[in-house]
Amino acid sequence: MRGLSLATRASSPALNNLSTSQKSFNPPKLTTQKNPSNSKTDRFQRQTNHTEASLTGNNSLSLLNSQLTKPNSVSVPRGHISHNRDTRSVDRHYISRILRRNDWFLLLNHELKAKRINLNPQFVVSVLQNQENPIYPLRFYIWVSNVDPLYIRNQAVKGVLANAFYRKGPVVLSVDLLKDIRNSGFRVDEDLLCILIGSWGRLGLAKYCEEIFGQISFLGINPSTRLYNAVIDALVKSNSLDLAYLKFQQMSADNCKRDRFTYNMLIHGVCKIGVVDEALRLVKQMEGFGYSANVYTYTILIYGFCNAKRADEAFRVFETMKLRNVSPNEATIRSLVHGVFHCVAPCEAFELVINFIEKEPVLGRLACDTLLCCLSEKCMPKEAGALLRKLGERGYLPDNSTFNITMTCLLKGLDVNETCGILDKFIERGVKLGFSFYLALIETLYKAGRGMEGDRYLDQMVKDKLVSDVFSYNMVIDCFCNANVMNKAVMAFKVMQDRGISPNLVTFNTLISGHSKNGEVHKARELLQMLLELGLKPDIFTFSSIIDGLCRAQLFDDALSCFGEMVEWGVSPNAVTYNILIRSLCLIGGVGRSMKLLKNMRRDGISPDIFSLNALIQSFCRMGKVEKAEKIFVSMSTLGLIPDNYTYGALIKALFESGRCDEAKKMFFAMEVNGCVPDSFTCKLISENLVKQGDFEEVQKIGKICSEREISLKSIPAV
Repeated sequence: MRGLSLATRASSPALNNLSTSQKSFNPPKLTTQKNPSNSKTDRFQRQTNHTEASLTGNNSLSLLNSQLTKPNSVSVPRGHISHNRDTRSVDRHYISRILRRNDWFLLLNHELKAKRINLNPQFVVSVLQNQENPIYPLRFYIWVSNVDPLYIRNQAVKGVLANAFYRKGPVVLSVDLLKDIRNSGFRVDEDLLCILIGSWGRLGLAKYCEEIFGQISFLGINPSTRLYNAVIDALVKSNSLDLAYLKFQQMSADNCKRDRFTYNMLIHGVCKIGVVDEALRLVKQMEGFGYSANVYTYTILIYGFCNAKRADEAFRVFETMKLRNVSPNEATIRSLVHGVFHCVAPCEAFELVINFIEKEPVLGRLACDTLLCCLSEKCMPKEAGALLRKLGERGYLPDNSTFNITMTCLLKGLDVNETCGILDKFIERGVKLGFSFYLALIETLYKAGRGMEGDRYLDQMVKDKLVSDVFSYNMVIDCFCNANVMNKAVMAFKVMQDRGISPNLVTFNTLISGHSKNGEVHKARELLQMLLELGLKPDIFTFSSIIDGLCRAQLFDDALSCFGEMVEWGVSPNAVTYNILIRSLCLIGGVGRSMKLLKNMRRDGISPDIFSLNALIQSFCRMGKVEKAEKIFVSMSTLGLIPDNYTYGALIKALFESGRCDEAKKMFFAMEVNGCVPDSFTCKLISENLVKQGDFEEVQKIGKICSEREISLKSIPAV
């Protein structure tokens, strides 16, 4: 432990602030969502196989009708699960248990009468979105709709139910389900059916949508414009445009009048596939029926023209909106800016959008935010930086999300001085940085040897109350380890303990990895001892890091002993652990032991990867054993591995050195066919050897290939 205490003496003011700030800050609670184990398709197949006769085929309609008209009675069980409960309000977990039972509706009514269910929109949403089986939110929604219809008119409730059906579904309207609903005294109404149809559309179940819609009379529901719109929307979302058009044509036969929603949905469908001329025809037809195009219509048309790579016409649609006094919304602006970047080259898109924004100052901040996001996505830091500076001079203030995305782009592509200059000006004006960007900036500054500036931003991050719990401290420690400033990492570790925050296994693994990469094995061992004293169990990351550190310190026997101890701890080595040892042993010529490890790796059921085999190939090539290297090279294809430039480089060099020049050239020209594009190193390697052989014609061929790919070969005089 002495090594750690010595390492923590040199502290900075920024790190000291970690212990003095946010004394009253409560760490946020993390929540996790469980995903269903079975795929939606499998569940749908199982459900439809069980209930296919209930909704399809010649005999299904009468069967469905009979079940709906002759419901069976359900008795209340003697062991009523709420008898021994007190009068306090029940939580959603208790409601979930009720919804699993066959007598769910009786129990829910009982709890409501006992005033143990406190209905409010938040509680309803909580129950709906926390069910594993999609039938349970359906049951609860039906019950709530009959208790108080006001709740089901709440759009948030409808949205949560639709998402539950989509994520956990599909919900199949089987005979058993319909009987269950009918037995409860309720029924599937138009509101619920529209939500179900929407979920089926999102899941791509176009045929099922059509089948159910054809049998709605057995549910006691008549066709309506609203239902037709729901079906057309679902069919468009499931990419069944032909069926959508069919339903569109059938509306008049059912005395259902097409409205603006109907047309907008169909226009969206044709714009998705880039058939904008048909969209324009539908708009004209819609206007002929007295429905003028609204903001959604125009937004869809802009999206369609961009999708069809007709940017100029997308801009013209925007001009038409102005002439008709239709104000663009957020979706319109985002569709236009993103769409232009989608359909033309990034530099041209930048010029088009900038000119457009200059002419349309009314677009304001949203257009600028969207443009900055597009520039960041396209990795255009110079343009993004110039635009941010120019807009900042005009008083523009981006939203925090856009600013963080843009600054991350600038950090990767601009000089750090320039990035910090832009950054500081916006911070002064109140823009808040995100935790991840702070860490990336601090790491960059420390790597550049600019620790004082890194401390300044670390201090600001602490003042913004972004370092508060074990998770954020772990990320700060990892940042320091990546920047190879281990004294700062150790200091952060000490500060978190002083604040009463207990380190976890990730904390120790991060520090052990950092010390191991520096070859500081004694410090890694001290941390391991501390980890054990706290009752934590080392895992694969702990052992792999320590083994890596021992190998870097040339303590190979200790590394192999540690490898053996893993099994005693019940920790199975993985490909990374084996790769560390194989690579390290190969570097000192221990190919025999590396091959033995490779055999053990296969015996343990771990497939060797490209890193394991490259280490062996390079080692055999250095030893002049090209045939053995070639055997491993051939085995790569049987393992499904694609050789990379390290593989080919080692073999090509070895073949030239052994006088097998024709084979070396053949291997180089076969690289791309085998899925590996030669890089500058490989091209230079073969060019240099061909120059030595006097084969200038081949050198010119390679030079031409490199010129086409913009690979520099300036170091080769003959090229």
